[in-house]
Amino acid sequence: MALATETLERRSAVDAFAVGLMVMLTFSWGLNGVAAKLSYVGYNPIFVTLARAAIGGLLVLWWCRHRRIRLFQADGTLWPGLLAGALFGGEFISLFVGLEFTTVARSSLMVNTMPFWVLIGAHFLLGERISWSKFLGLALAFLGVGLVFSDRLSLPDSSAIVGDLLSLFAGMLWAGSTLVIKKSRLNSTGPEKLLLYQLFVTTVMAAPLLLWSGPIVREVTALANAALLFQAVFIVAFTYNLWFWLMRRYPASGLASFAFLTPAFGVLCGAVLLGEPLTTRIILALALIVAGLTIVNRPQREQTHEADHA
Repeated sequence: MALATETLERRSAVDAFAVGLMVMLTFSWGLNGVAAKLSYVGYNPIFVTLARAAIGGLLVLWWCRHRRIRLFQADGTLWPGLLAGALFGGEFISLFVGLEFTTVARSSLMVNTMPFWVLIGAHFLLGERISWSKFLGLALAFLGVGLVFSDRLSLPDSSAIVGDLLSLFAGMLWAGSTLVIKKSRLNSTGPEKLLLYQLFVTTVMAAPLLLWSGPIVREVTALANAALLFQAVFIVAFTYNLWFWLMRRYPASGLASFAFLTPAFGVLCGAVLLGEPLTTRIILALALIVAGLTIVNRPQREQTHEADHA
């Protein structure tokens, strides 16, 4: 469930407690693709997108009411909030539709290119210069993306390329919402309000798409229902807010260093829990993307030191 908005003691470094939480969070996000696949047995992807956003949003609203967190005061976040929400909604509609065609491993690698799109967007939109080390990280990541597309052995069928492209587009939209948040007043708003913007707009966007998405209900099973609730209650209402809480308490650079774990856990969870093929090219692609993420997310202090000696 969402965590209360309160004054927190700011830590100067990531401690063992934060490390444990970050490992749990990144594993949960890697597992989310498996949960989505399992929920598709009972419901189509558009309904899953809508249901997880609506249920998660209602839980966050309940928590805000319980903790008396103010949400509706005028603070200049309405229009950027709606824009960030539209990008977030487009991200998950693209991701979840795409995931029906491709594997969890391939989808996880594609969507977790988000930090690289943020880097490119910040260079052109925010004036944040790309250093040579970050450029190397970009190059490694896109080599990894190329390996995924060239790997035919892990393709479920020829339509998987569509799923891969939709997952890659989802990563771009994720980057877009991140840039909107960084550039607007959303950067200083409460995490609960920020999340509710995203969940509300996602619900509104997904609802009309149900008319063109085919049968909503497929073969409802206890496992499909559990997978859907896991996404809505645990992933959406709990882990997203836990992430925001960590971001307020610990240095962003220290937390960003764990970014490589999410695609790694996604690839492993798909292989272990769904029996997806773990080919040499997928492993090499993961290694390249992980290396790129590690370079891009190196603390700024190290990058400045590197620039001084260039």
